Amino acid sequence: MTTSQQTDPLIGRLVDGRYRVRARIARGGMATVYVATDLRLERRIALKVMHSHLSDDSVFQSRFIQEARAAARLADPHVVNVFDQGQDGELAYLVMEYLPGITLRELLREHKRLTVTQTVSIMDAVLSGLAAAHRAGIVHRDVKPENVLLAEDGRIKIGDFGLARATSANTATGQQLMGTIAYLAPELVTRGTADARSDIYALGIMLYEMLVGEQPYKGEQPMQIAFQHATESVPRPSVRNPGVPEQLDELVLWSTEKSPDERPNNAQEMLDRLRAIERELGITPAPTAATAATTVIDPVAPSRDSGDLTLVMPGAPTATAPVAEQALDNATLLRRRTATRRARGGFLLALVLLLAAAAAGAGWWFGSGPGSQIAVPDVAGKPYADAAAVLTAAGLTPVEGAATSVDVPVGQTIGTDPEARTRVDKNTSVTVIISQGPAQLTIPKLNELTEDAARAALKDFTITVIDSVALFSRADPGIVINAEVHPRSGDVFECGEGCTVFEGDSIQLLTSLGPVPDVSGMKIDQATAALTGKGLVVAAENQLEYSDEVRKDRVIRIADRGDGANWRPGDTMTLVVSQGPAPVEVPDVSGKNLADAMQELKDAGLNPTTNVPEFAWGLFTASSTNPEAGESVPKGSTVQVRASG
Repeated sequence: MTTSQQTDPLIGRLVDGRYRVRARIARGGMATVYVATDLRLERRIALKVMHSHLSDDSVFQSRFIQEARAAARLADPHVVNVFDQGQDGELAYLVMEYLPGITLRELLREHKRLTVTQTVSIMDAVLSGLAAAHRAGIVHRDVKPENVLLAEDGRIKIGDFGLARATSANTATGQQLMGTIAYLAPELVTRGTADARSDIYALGIMLYEMLVGEQPYKGEQPMQIAFQHATESVPRPSVRNPGVPEQLDELVLWSTEKSPDERPNNAQEMLDRLRAIERELGITPAPTAATAATTVIDPVAPSRDSGDLTLVMPGAPTATAPVAEQALDNATLLRRRTATRRARGGFLLALVLLLAAAAAGAGWWFGSGPGSQIAVPDVAGKPYADAAAVLTAAGLTPVEGAATSVDVPVGQTIGTDPEARTRVDKNTSVTVIISQGPAQLTIPKLNELTEDAARAALKDFTITVIDSVALFSRADPGIVINAEVHPRSGDVFECGEGCTVFEGDSIQLLTSLGPVPDVSGMKIDQATAALTGKGLVVAAENQLEYSDEVRKDRVIRIADRGDGANWRPGDTMTLVVSQGPAPVEVPDVSGKNLADAMQELKDAGLNPTTNVPEFAWGLFTASSTNPEAGESVPKGSTVQVRASG
């Protein structure tokens, strides 16, 4: 047992007089899960206990109870059962089915990518469980590998309905948007709304991850991943794993469509397609140990304290023997026949009057009432000529209009005025609004502003400001030194001094980290420490140069970048290190006048000496030197000149 478990005060405690806590299984942001023994039923269960610092928070308590109610409404072989929920003093807890085993996340960490058969078996079970939830009107909202349990006995179950809610309450904004970002559907990112099709999107991402071994979208920040969910399409798994059959490729693409309307409506629809694929590929999912049929439990159940632990279903009504009709006398029979004829005559009269009223109403409706009007056809996405033809055929008068649009291509219809399906009189003029494409926007100069000021200047433009990039420059830290526009189509271009962009483009600010540290004259280890302290990397091999100004083994400068761009954290720099002054080749002065020879050696940067007094140099001739002519010696070296008279 680990130290953390030994110091956990709940280990060994009897909760609510019934559940003996044995050990801790897992800990999350909202609750801790323990394995415990139900002393009343003598069985092992999983006890989920809300963290103490959240127990006084009514919002978290409500979400905790919501999980219990959502999961308890389901009894399916592929859904983790919830048996009980209660409060013991400060402890709020759930009692759940205990499943020794691992999660799908742990399996993926161990194997990276799964085989097609493994993937299909797991997806079949998860879809079955989720289909039960969708039939019960429950959206899970947090489908991910961490919530798929793989029991040791082969059972596969989906659990943790902590974010589940009824499909009628499908809005999630702000802090309510708590699903894992890697599996969030685009509509949750852009509009904060979710329904059963949002679960389908998460299943599609999970299916891709099982087939490929990694998620389709990556990023250093959660918002980068969310942006990709909202703007990019999930690639085919076979691009990364050629062994994926085309049918599973198409299932991933179908379930991860950007528009919810283009995905399967619910888990059952996706499950039906998966099972058709199983038949096409000849795959039989591995059977699970559970065999119970899917059932939705009545949420109005007896309290666990009521004593009614066993309910007896009401018996079928007992059939009674038919009672023989007593014989009727002739007077009674005559009265009944007369009453029947009278009732039949009254019914026929009422029917005639009703039909006459209906005919009159229909004449008014189609002659001068709403029935005489025409519903404006939906011509969105059509060229103007086609849209005009449809409106003319419907008895309306088309008029061309124009508007800018980020989403509708140039030349196609955005919509109409009045809108589609609006009822109007015949020959009414209907404006067909044709897309002119995204509107042009003029971005002001951003250079020399602080990052906050630059973002404020861009706030009112319909463009996306993506995460900034910090670079080393001579500008003060935090100042914008450039901006790059990432258009929806085309190459990236600079915009620091202002430019023209289109709606829907993205812009990235390049900000200053200040200058690169000046390491000239430093020792190599001092320079390395100064640069690595700023997040830069120093190359193991230095560049050597001779220098008259910088001492040997000291840094002269940092080698220039090949592309001339700014340095950024993580870049690798090469130090230019001094070898001291460049060596000098001893000139050949033999045969020259000694005075001239001495001057030539001085001019070469050497220190010449001779045994001849200086006043007599003009009378002697240099015969040789030591070191000899042609040898390379350090600058300033002493050279002995021999002379002859």
